[in-house]
Amino acid sequence: MSTDILQAPPKSPGVWAQAWARLKTDRVGMLSLYVTLFFIGLVLLVQLGWVAKEWQKEVGVAFAAPTFVGKIADGTQTAIVETVAGENVDISHVDPLAPRYQEWSERAAKFKTSVTVKADTLPFGADQQGRDVLSKVVKGAQVSITVGLTAALFATLIGTILGAIGGYFGGWAGDFLEWVYNVFTAIPYILLVFAMAAVLKSGPLAATLGNGVWTVVIILSLVGWTGIYRLVRAEYIKHRSREYVRAAEGIGASHASRMFHHILPNISHVVLVQLSLHVVGFIKAEVILSYLGLGVPLDMVSWGTMLSEAQTELVQGKWWQLVATTAFMATFVTAFALLTDALRDALDPKLR
Repeated sequence: MSTDILQAPPKSPGVWAQAWARLKTDRVGMLSLYVTLFFIGLVLLVQLGWVAKEWQKEVGVAFAAPTFVGKIADGTQTAIVETVAGENVDISHVDPLAPRYQEWSERAAKFKTSVTVKADTLPFGADQQGRDVLSKVVKGAQVSITVGLTAALFATLIGTILGAIGGYFGGWAGDFLEWVYNVFTAIPYILLVFAMAAVLKSGPLAATLGNGVWTVVIILSLVGWTGIYRLVRAEYIKHRSREYVRAAEGIGASHASRMFHHILPNISHVVLVQLSLHVVGFIKAEVILSYLGLGVPLDMVSWGTMLSEAQTELVQGKWWQLVATTAFMATFVTAFALLTDALRDALDPKLR
């Protein structure tokens, strides 16, 4: 007598597993993911001090042009003797050190054959102080990406949570959050940024927060949540009465479970688009703040401070710092935007 072995029914993949499976079929999305991970890994390496730790070191002459082959520079001092004294000219009545020139010339001739100085290879040239532009732009990536990505994540988190509460519950909670939203949006964005910067970078709060990168992150996070709040609130109002939410309520799911386990995955494509826009916008905002002296400290470097320097250098025909900074910034911003577009398509319930 044979017995049937009961097997558990196969478990259907979750929302995130299905999104990852769809993302892997998108070549552009996967390439953008690799580029984004490369930049994030680069930021971590710089943070650990393994890359670009000597970005302030002078490795060449001022405004050294880009070169991929290091040059050998002569290190003698014979030109001083030939220029000042000349050959077979007696100037002892003018210069009391003239009798020593011949001795110095002989020493320099011996020194000439043994001492050479090799200049570093500078694929993106050097800046006004002789620092490697490539090391600067890599170090600047740490600051700019940290500011743009971290501030965008915080702003998105604040806007998503507040929008979920206001849209799901409504009532007095929704009215109060709408009032807060109207207060923030009544002030022009750039003026609100300057006001926050003035408060956090001076007075008693400055001693607590310091004047570093995290102050800029807090400023941008506090002023950048309003857009995502408005969109998320509208989506929650639309989804809170749909059948799948009612079914979750019928099986005893809590409010938090319905808000973040059932509704949020279905509107995540909206959140990702806003996250992408915020990253790009916050990197630009960091450029403006650094240019006006309200961004990163003077002893640090970012893509914003490098673009500010490149403005004056471009007038002198020194274009390489502008090209290097723009190339790195454009690559990261484009890859991150394409990645979030691919994630939006993978998570959008209408495209499943």
